[in-house]
Amino acid sequence: MTFAVIKTGGKQYKVAANDILKIEKLDAEAGSIVTFDQVLMVDGEVGAPLVEGAIVAAELLETRKQKTVIIFKKNRRHNYRRRNGHRQLLSTVRITEILTGGAQPNLTAPARVEAATPSVSEAASAEQNQAGIPAVETFEAEAAAPAKKNSRKAAAPAEGAAAEGETAKPARKAAAKKAAPQADQE
Repeated sequence: MTFAVIKTGGKQYKVAANDILKIEKLDAEAGSIVTFDQVLMVDGEVGAPLVEGAIVAAELLETRKQKTVIIFKKNRRHNYRRRNGHRQLLSTVRITEILTGGAQPNLTAPARVEAATPSVSEAASAEQNQAGIPAVETFEAEAAAPAKKNSRKAAAPAEGAAAEGETAKPARKAAAKKAAPQADQE
């Protein structure tokens, strides 16, 4: 198994292919390929101070803040207390390859395995289609929002109701009155 020791952000890391690291913030977009050219050691070959022609390539997964570190200062018997917090920005990277001899890294992001496999909902809908079960429709957030208290005033006109502003309730009453005389005639 090949490994390398790289230096970034003032720290040294021992890395191998497919390792995931949290390092100091890098100025790059998520999903891009970053290279580390300060390689101190590759498979037992120690550099003086760096290994010539060695590069470690990695894919930047995300950049986010780490958990809060609390800084608390206190001088007893002097009524002196100070509380402060700090959240360091960290970049998460996945090591893709370790290159030696002046080889250049592949500058395209590796194909993601998650994108090739269908999600759970897609797989379930495919099974339902094969079994002859109709697919369940999903509703937008606006349609699923709870109704307001005064929803009677803003009720949408029912089918067959005139655009003059009739609401659903009078339309139902009118339909019932029309149906009642027809039932008496039969």
